[in-house]
Amino acid sequence: MRTAVVPKRIIYPGEEIQAGQLEVVEVTNPNIVKGFAESISDVSGLVTKRTLLPGRVILVSALREPFLVNRGSTVQMVFDNGSLVIRASGTPLQDAAVGELIRIRNKDTGVIVSGTVMADGTVHVVAK
Repeated sequence: MRTAVVPKRIIYPGEEIQAGQLEVVEVTNPNIVKGFAESISDVSGLVTKRTLLPGRVILVSALREPFLVNRGSTVQMVFDNGSLVIRASGTPLQDAAVGELIRIRNKDTGVIVSGTVMADGTVHVVAK
């Protein structure tokens, strides 16, 4: 028996999915599209990219990780090259989740660099 996760109510783009908004149903249609969520733990805590309708399967491609850094906020930039570690404050130029490459402006110099968002909320700057 295959199962699918469906919303109990309309979930709008940008909304974080909570377990209470979902229910698990049995899949009876043999022609259902592949790539849908099969358990609540697969989607709980993720954010929707598009509107999810009640009773319809949730495609995994319609979800993303929540943003860890937000455009315009202040984050710590880190450049690490062996024994040389440089830290500075920066302003992200876009929203991003963990692992994404973003552009960030150094607050002191105004220079724009690229870096990867880390799980601790810092941005590791990429050397040119």
